Order: sequence, then C-alpha cells, then structure tokens
Amino acid sequence: QVQVVESGGGSVQAGGTLTLSCEFSGYTYPNYCVGWFRQAPGAPENEREGVAFIDTDDNTRYADDVKGRFTISHDKAKHSLSLQMTSLQPDNTARYYCVVTPLPRCPASPGQVEFPWWGQGTQVTVSA
Repeated sequence: QVQVVESGGGSVQAGGTLTLSCEFSGYTYPNYCVGWFRQAPGAPENEREGVAFIDTDDNTRYADDVKGRFTISHDKAKHSLSLQMTSLQPDNTARYYCVVTPLPRCPASPGQVEFPWWGQGTQVTVSA
C-alpha cells in the first residue's frame, strides 16, 4: 500500500516563496514519475491541473505559467520530492496534491488518471 503525505503549505504574500514537500512510502517499483497537481478554489476535481513533474531519470515537466518560478526536485533513495515555489502570485492559490505513478517516464501532458496514488493535499494561499 503506497501512502503519500504532503507538507509545507501555508499563506504568503505575493512575491513570496513556499516549499512543498512530499514523501511516499510502501513504494516497491523500480521507477517512477512524481509531481504535483493543483485545484483552484471552487474548481471541481476533474479540473485539477498539472504543475510540475519529475521522473527517476531527472526529466522534468512544468506547466507554462510556473516555468522559471517553480522548481521540482526529488530524493530517489528517500522516496521524497519537493516543490520550491518563488515569486508567488494570488492566482497560484490552490490546494496542491502530490502524486505518484510507476510509469518510468512522465507523460508529455500528465493527466490525473495516470497517477494511482495521491496525497490529501496541502493548501497554498497567496494574498495580494
């Protein structure tokens, strides 16, 4: 049973920085693609958006609006990942979910259905 636990959300003013962390335990596959989805306030679950992803070969993918501001990293031995978010803006306010899949490469456009394991999410609130 794979368990995914996020931490590090919170409130910050525009222009600030937050780092989200995630650990996934009970994972026995040799490779993975891991990352983050976000769900904006009031948006339904099926409109969660991919934010950033990384695979075991260190290939990364980012949503266009976070490129240059967000950085995803991971520790393969510890089955953990982080998302450093800088220059945060109010429209980055969302609940952020850590996700895990045994796919050896992250899809070109990762979709929710490709990730069988999800954390409970952590709230990020950016005020103007």
